[in-house]
Amino acid sequence: MKSAISITFLGTGTSQGIPVIGSDHPVCLSENPKDKRLRVSVLLQWEDFNYVIDCGPDFRMQMLNNNVKQLDAILLTHDHSDHTAGLDDIRPFCFRQGGDVTFYAEQNVFDALYKRFEYIFTTENKYPGAPTIKEEQIVDLAPFKIGGKNVIPIRAMHNTLPVLGFRIDGFTYLTDVKTISVSEIEKIKGTEVLVVNALREAAHPSHLTLSEALDLIEKVKPKKAYLTHISHLLGFHDEVEARLPENVHLAFDGLKLKV
Repeated sequence: MKSAISITFLGTGTSQGIPVIGSDHPVCLSENPKDKRLRVSVLLQWEDFNYVIDCGPDFRMQMLNNNVKQLDAILLTHDHSDHTAGLDDIRPFCFRQGGDVTFYAEQNVFDALYKRFEYIFTTENKYPGAPTIKEEQIVDLAPFKIGGKNVIPIRAMHNTLPVLGFRIDGFTYLTDVKTISVSEIEKIKGTEVLVVNALREAAHPSHLTLSEALDLIEKVKPKKAYLTHISHLLGFHDEVEARLPENVHLAFDGLKLKV
């Protein structure tokens, strides 16, 4: 029997988070905790394993907020800053666990990180306090295993940038998607819970709008779907939630699910 996956939404906001610095937009001024969104990330737990998808600039606070003391690996969807800028904050896990933290990513993502975090990856005169990383390259969308579970990479496009989603058992996580092929949608069908980005209602060149996300959900037909990577321009959480289809919900920071 497969172990259930516990999912915690660590962050559900877009690249600037909500509230946006200096903004007087009503959503940014909202006192509803569900309208305050850190950068997008999820924690997946089963048995004694802890895995995180993406480590953006809020990674440290997300780990503290959720009392995460052990980290088995991080899966990266792509190299953009709001998904990778927290890389240095894996140091406490390196020190506590006495070794590398494993990262799963495509080679183009590692190539970008080599430039952005040269001091982490250098082999010459490396600073002794720098974190250490074990690289596990995802090649040709080949499935791989973490914690005894099979991970199926899903190819999508973030405008012209290839990005990855991940399916683990009955859970599929997609973020920063604008387009996805029919063949990749077939990999997702049968998913019990689908998480997908829905930036705002107005058109955007590299993110699904709310209507586009709902169209994708209708094609996949999961039991439940949760929207993430949300901009303040989408509106107040409670107002948007009230007009979504019955099986679709706005995710919010701290939301917990089990699949």
